[in-house]
Amino acid sequence: MNSVIKTSGIRKVYSSGDVEVVALATIDLTIEPGEFVAIMGSSGSGKSTLMNILGCLDYPTSGEYFLDGVKVNGLGRNELADIRNTKIGFVFQGFNLLPRTSAVENVELPLFYNRTRTEKDSDIRKLAEEALNRVGLGGRIHHEPSQLSGGQQQRVAIARALVNRPALILADEPTGNLDSRTSVEVLALFQELNEQGITVILVTHEPDIAEYTKRVIEMRDGSVLKDEPVAERRNAAADLAARSSVTGRE
Repeated sequence: MNSVIKTSGIRKVYSSGDVEVVALATIDLTIEPGEFVAIMGSSGSGKSTLMNILGCLDYPTSGEYFLDGVKVNGLGRNELADIRNTKIGFVFQGFNLLPRTSAVENVELPLFYNRTRTEKDSDIRKLAEEALNRVGLGGRIHHEPSQLSGGQQQRVAIARALVNRPALILADEPTGNLDSRTSVEVLALFQELNEQGITVILVTHEPDIAEYTKRVIEMRDGSVLKDEPVAERRNAAADLAARSSVTGRE
């Protein structure tokens, strides 16, 4: 089985006149199927640059990058777009949902842009509904984003990320716009999906969020400072139950 992600000597250098800024310095990284990884780092650490390269949104200056066995280096724009749409499910801090479009229609969108899919158009609605059921929103498929809470909107975004059955979910600060309880609810969903075998990379600057993952990669000055398993992983479902228990006694 292929590694989901394998980079070798990845570098990213930005040039401005005679000045060169090294954003990433020789990143060697392997992420296997079924991992749940947090990429952490302060502003300027290189984590956003690394995320953009892993998400096929930017090219490395040098080095090699394989995504689910496919060599990304040298691919053209259309090929990169196909890779992004079929092998990566993106989840963003701002949800990025179309405002006057129902939940199920938002989830359908990646299927229409997937040029490799074999499903008939009549199957698209079914696939989108299945994805929404998977994230616990089967009863909200016709609701527009304005009719949903922040947590429900993020669940729609996660369903949209899942609908093309990607090799990887790449979540960029997915709890950044949510309150603490809703954040834990979303993390519980990521943990549940990961237990089902889905590979998740979560980009965050919050150590307490990273505690819900299985492995933490810490960036500093464009390099990997630390890469280690989470010693005491938090269980989001248990944390939610504990919160409910305390609320019930008050």
